[in-house]
Amino acid sequence: MIRTHTCGALSKEHLGQKVILTGWVNKWRDLGGLIFIDVRDRYGKTQAVFNPEENADVYEQAKALRNEDVVEISGIVAARPDNMINREMKTGEIEVAAEALQILNKAKTTPFEILDDIEINEELRLKYRYLDLRRSGLQHNLKVRSNVYHIIRDYFYHNEFMEIETPILMKSTPEGARDFLVPSRNYPGRFYALPQSPQTYKQLLMVSGFDRYFQVVKCFRDEDLRRDRQPEFTQIDVEMSFVDENDIIRIGSELVQKVFKEVLGIELEMPIKRMTFNEAFERYGSDKPDLRFGMEIQQLNTVFAQSDFKVFSSALESGGQIAALVVKNGAEFSRKKIDKLIDRSKELGAKGLAYWKYQQGQFSAGISKFISEVETKELVSVLNLQENDLVLSAADTYETTFSVLGQLRLEIAEDLNIIPQDKFAFLWVTDFPLLEYSEEEGRYMARHHPFTSPQEEELPLLDEQPEKVKARAYDLVLNGSEIAGGSIRIHTKEMQEKMFAALKIEKEEAEQKFGFLMEALEYGAPPHGGIAFGLDRLVMILVGAESIRDVIAFPKTSSALSLMDEAPSAVSESQLRELKLKIS
Repeated sequence: MIRTHTCGALSKEHLGQKVILTGWVNKWRDLGGLIFIDVRDRYGKTQAVFNPEENADVYEQAKALRNEDVVEISGIVAARPDNMINREMKTGEIEVAAEALQILNKAKTTPFEILDDIEINEELRLKYRYLDLRRSGLQHNLKVRSNVYHIIRDYFYHNEFMEIETPILMKSTPEGARDFLVPSRNYPGRFYALPQSPQTYKQLLMVSGFDRYFQVVKCFRDEDLRRDRQPEFTQIDVEMSFVDENDIIRIGSELVQKVFKEVLGIELEMPIKRMTFNEAFERYGSDKPDLRFGMEIQQLNTVFAQSDFKVFSSALESGGQIAALVVKNGAEFSRKKIDKLIDRSKELGAKGLAYWKYQQGQFSAGISKFISEVETKELVSVLNLQENDLVLSAADTYETTFSVLGQLRLEIAEDLNIIPQDKFAFLWVTDFPLLEYSEEEGRYMARHHPFTSPQEEELPLLDEQPEKVKARAYDLVLNGSEIAGGSIRIHTKEMQEKMFAALKIEKEEAEQKFGFLMEALEYGAPPHGGIAFGLDRLVMILVGAESIRDVIAFPKTSSALSLMDEAPSAVSESQLRELKLKIS
């Protein structure tokens, strides 16, 4: 027999037709002498009915069926009785009256039921991922992911981009996250690296004259993992020549506009809002702010410029910041809940958290007794206070004040359930600092990567005040997650050497790691820039998943293990000898 229809295709239009279905037994039940079976494939489910009066032999065969057996069923499409119609099934108005049955493979009892609405331990799900993937929820996620691939390629092909594959085995050039290394058998003691990004290759493609490149590419980082990180992940990688920031931002905006229109039927408002890094940090305490709700951070240095409260006056004297969050109806918080917020602020690095309540036109509780009448009037106006508001204030260094309040803003909003789950808030963040100082390394590090171009007007600051130089970089943020990041690149050898010097990368080291790129820049490299989208994270948001593991077919655990095939695993002594390696 050969399948004639999928399990999601049949309807009343097929009544009376003989069909052949293949798939897995989703549900088996014996009701009063009739056996009913739901057959499932990735397209849907169809009910088959086995009647002993119509075909006793096939009925006897059906008695042996159990969930997840693989079957082939031949029969006639019939209408279900009105009282048996299942409105929740796409094929719920029909059934197949079985005439023949072939059991293609019997299934063992599965370690968990193949149902969408049951809670399953994630380790068990990952160990038996091939069974987990039979569930319609995950199949839907991967279908959306496949559709996104198609939309991406369609957009770039229609905009004259070329899809070009870059190497997976490349030179190790660690500058940021750790590389995954691959030992060479032919050159003992030497190693390839798996790419963290095709960054250098796509820049070389610009030197080659391929002015519009894209690739859906696997990337690898040997780093500590979080909910939305994996050791291997997928990027939508883009590079363009003879462009500036606005060109890249336009391309990125059009791409997400097309994806959201075709996947969710949502028409995004264009142009997407822009915000500088400094503004985002001072209003939301983050360079990837969630704009789906308010509760913005308010600066209070001016209000408390003459404060007698020692915590505030000391912060200002040392060049720090005073800022606050207003929690609507937060005056109803218990003392225990407020104490937990204070403890949390300390965990995040603050010295503490001041608070006061606004009730019946005056301040109470917390530090209210240290706030003067003049300050009270200013605060009511500046913070636009309403009855029962709670004010939470931090006074610390610039970095600590805003970052702590930014994290508390997110945690409080989540606790109060005030973040709209059906809203998509996009934002381009621009004007990032070019460098950030690493206490561990004892030097400045590139905030994006060392090939990002400084803003031209700030080049004179690179030698003496590198911390003040802004980058020609931009991130696309969606609902508090960075889904894309890019920059205009350095395209001259002289500027690249200047950047390496600012990063304290010696000429010899720069030549050893990046000599091939430096030489290429001398052969007429055009001005160029690009962007990379995190495809896993984008799909995660599109389908409303909790983790990117739910949109990847075979993901690793949060500790980078594959529970299903037990990777990473030991290898044989002979393999190690071939590679001239020993395990110490």
